[in-house]
Amino acid sequence: MIRSMLFIPGNNPAMLQNADIFGADAVILDLEDAVSPQEKDAARALVKAYLESVSHQAIKVYIRINGLDTEFYERDLHSVVSDQIDGIVLPKARVGDIEKLLTILYKIESETHMKKTMGIIPIVESAKSVLEIEKLAALSRIQGMLLGAEDLSADMEFERTKIGTEIDYPRAKLAFACKAYKIDAIDTPFTDTNDVNGLIADCQKALNLGLNAKAAIHPNQIETIHDVFSPSPKRIEWAQRVLLAAKKANEQGLGVFSLDGKMIDKPIIERATKIIDAAKKYRLLPVDHA
Repeated sequence: MIRSMLFIPGNNPAMLQNADIFGADAVILDLEDAVSPQEKDAARALVKAYLESVSHQAIKVYIRINGLDTEFYERDLHSVVSDQIDGIVLPKARVGDIEKLLTILYKIESETHMKKTMGIIPIVESAKSVLEIEKLAALSRIQGMLLGAEDLSADMEFERTKIGTEIDYPRAKLAFACKAYKIDAIDTPFTDTNDVNGLIADCQKALNLGLNAKAAIHPNQIETIHDVFSPSPKRIEWAQRVLLAAKKANEQGLGVFSLDGKMIDKPIIERATKIIDAAKKYRLLPVDHA
């Protein structure tokens, strides 16, 4: 699981070279919206050169290709699909698009003798895509789903607001589907890069709806996103106490026990375990911490 995905324009060499130092859990090297049609070839060449120059990545690397309704996507795929990336981010994704993309990926992987199997992250950014969320989540190779609220708002003809009430439904639907299939539920970017308080509130709302990560359009958003989507010190302390009490209860042959006046059973213990696992993964606890 991840907490953040940072969009990096594929035609920005300075940002590409610094992709691994911005602190995001994953980056999306963008060949779509961030690149004008006349710069597509140059962006592909830049991204390919960057990938070939990096021996290993401490972060996950994805490529947002152009949509399958454009003339650009095949050249995108043949330029960048390699063992140097973790997957493809597909804009305006529909079930039929994913099936078509899978066929192309199988062919490229076979012809180039790749070691990796490409993951796919569909962007849900149309009314039809929202209606297909459950089907998209169940498809082969889907590692997560990303909500694209700006395009969705245009399709739905509603106004995007900072409070975000208008996207509560697709956020929640995406979160439920991703949780059901144990994949990442990634929230839409917060577009005001100067409004830290607004970003915090937007992250918290997404978290409360069940999403586990957020896309970012500027490196200065990453720290705030991580603060919200990481287990808080209070939750970590609670989880530690639950697991310690569970260990003692197990030694006494107890399946259910009380902590702070509340009954603790298997689902609570599983939740505490997930919190500690996340705290270790994000280096909020020593790796060998019990």
